[in-house]
Amino acid sequence: MHLRSVNVGLPRVAAWRGEDVHTGIFKAPVTEPVMVRTLNLDGDRQADLAVHGGVEKAVYGYPAEHYAFWREQLGEAFPWGAFGENLTTSGLDENSLHIGDRLRVGEAELVVTQPRLPCFKLNLRFNRADMVRRFLASRRTGFYFAVVKEGLIAAGDPLTVLARDPAGVTIADITRIYAFDKQDRATMRRLVTIPALAEGWRSYFAERLATFDGA
Repeated sequence: MHLRSVNVGLPRVAAWRGEDVHTGIFKAPVTEPVMVRTLNLDGDRQADLAVHGGVEKAVYGYPAEHYAFWREQLGEAFPWGAFGENLTTSGLDENSLHIGDRLRVGEAELVVTQPRLPCFKLNLRFNRADMVRRFLASRRTGFYFAVVKEGLIAAGDPLTVLARDPAGVTIADITRIYAFDKQDRATMRRLVTIPALAEGWRSYFAERLATFDGA
């Protein structure tokens, strides 16, 4: 397991459906070591802090292995960082990472907090009106990290799992019960007990459980 690429980018204005949109989704690989901080990487920013960024979404990772799928689906190749990820990873995926897992990369330590639910800016990035729908349907969402320990990272750095969360709820599990298997109460009950789970997700599933219990 290692980093294939580290990608950063500052917000820019892009046109979408006749309007100017302020977005930070455009990332490009960097070759020098980059400092990972509590809210983002040096040289990287999010545009709309109401829905992007923050402690629970400080770093976004996306598996390099998914690029072959999208190349086949969309008929073109894409550079690392195309999905707006900061870390293009090898050896990690949504089925192997659990919420609350703790990892070391370079000098930094990260904890897994949630999957990505894309907004319309993914459509903008790929110039496709159906990209958000395709992305969620593929279940290839990638994963967000909070920063436990700041430090320098670089492409080629190994990724090491330091600890596995005992609840054993994967990134794929969250996407599944959010969008496809909405009656899986057992997984929801395990999920809301995980301290590392992003608060927005915790509230969402707690409300879902309350609805079931009140039925």
